[in-house]
Amino acid sequence: MSKDELLDLQKKVNAAVKSYDERQRKEAHAKLESLAKEMGFNLSDFTGTKKAKATGAAPKYVHPENPGKTWSGRGRQPQWFKDALASGKTESDLAI
Repeated sequence: MSKDELLDLQKKVNAAVKSYDERQRKEAHAKLESLAKEMGFNLSDFTGTKKAKATGAAPKYVHPENPGKTWSGRGRQPQWFKDALASGKTESDLAI
């Protein structure tokens, strides 16, 4: 076999091994989930995989012409907010 053929074969073998590992992982996960369910639990009770997602801060300011653009007042000021302040508006004018 040529070097190119060997490299191609190596890629195929690596992909097959990865695919095999993923199938085994999914099968093990399904078995563990089923066993936990039989005993009246969720697998996440043991693994802690289902954590509540952190929600972003509620919007505090709104774009004067485009209400779809908002800003929570945290982090860097968006350009529209800076432009509005530069044009003479106050923060209270932009507040929701």
